[in-house]
Amino acid sequence: MQKKEYGKMVKKQTPDSPTWKNMLWAFFVGGAICTLGQLLNTFFEGRGMEAELVPAAVSISLIFLSILLTSFDVYDGIAKHAGAGTIVPITGFANAVASPAIEFKTEGYILGVGAKMFTVAGPVITYGVVSSVLAGIVYYLFLM
Repeated sequence: MQKKEYGKMVKKQTPDSPTWKNMLWAFFVGGAICTLGQLLNTFFEGRGMEAELVPAAVSISLIFLSILLTSFDVYDGIAKHAGAGTIVPITGFANAVASPAIEFKTEGYILGVGAKMFTVAGPVITYGVVSSVLAGIVYYLFLM
């Protein structure tokens, strides 16, 4: 089979992706998560919380809600329709840590939860730490 024939066969068998529909879902769900963050921000400020503590309270609330929805298997259903819209950094990262922890709970706390919790998030954390150290070294060297 030639590459062209194979390409035609794959194109014929692959369903068309509803790109515009997916982008709209991602936009609106991601926007809804961000709007929820802003509502929480306004809520905490309105209750008289110190301005320095408000961002932490909003972050903690979004992480808690994300993990709660993940534990009730709601977050994955939302992600199925919204796709990238649910990868708003803090909620998507919380889901990426909580999902494997919940899934592998039956294997025990050490080899299940502890070992599998960072299967998705571990490389992200490692890459973030390593790249920030390298950026700090480059920054230091150029300012000497």
